[in-house]
Amino acid sequence: MKKILLFFLMFFCVLQSNAQDDREQIKALKTAFITQELNMSNKIAQKFWPIYEEYENRRRQLHSEEDTKLLDTECINEQQAEKVLGEYLDIERKEYVIKKQLFQDLKEILSTKDIIKLHRLEDEFHKKLIREYRDRKRREEENRKK
Repeated sequence: MKKILLFFLMFFCVLQSNAQDDREQIKALKTAFITQELNMSNKIAQKFWPIYEEYENRRRQLHSEEDTKLLDTECINEQQAEKVLGEYLDIERKEYVIKKQLFQDLKEILSTKDIIKLHRLEDEFHKKLIREYRDRKRREEENRKK
């Protein structure tokens, strides 16, 4: 599910003519949302965000590797598909290791309850982002019909 949401987020960014500005705006909104929802003090936020950004960068790099390995399943045989599936599972394992390291690093500055809340907030933010994208597309469609 997370990968689908991430795909739509990336798709949203690609569609925009100023994709870099959009990514920065989304990053700023996510930063504000998480900071506010976790009631982070400035001191905690200064420790939290470098750790979280490193996690995001590692995860993004991992998924960019995954994107290069995705193949059209109609054009590959079963043996090739088996290899791709193994690579996909390897990427999933690496993502788990990255997330586990994030949680371990965050335990030094956040309570376990806040780490669990962070996990929920990430999903909540992505859902809000997709809703906003869909609403924007619907409004654009309605404006074109007028």
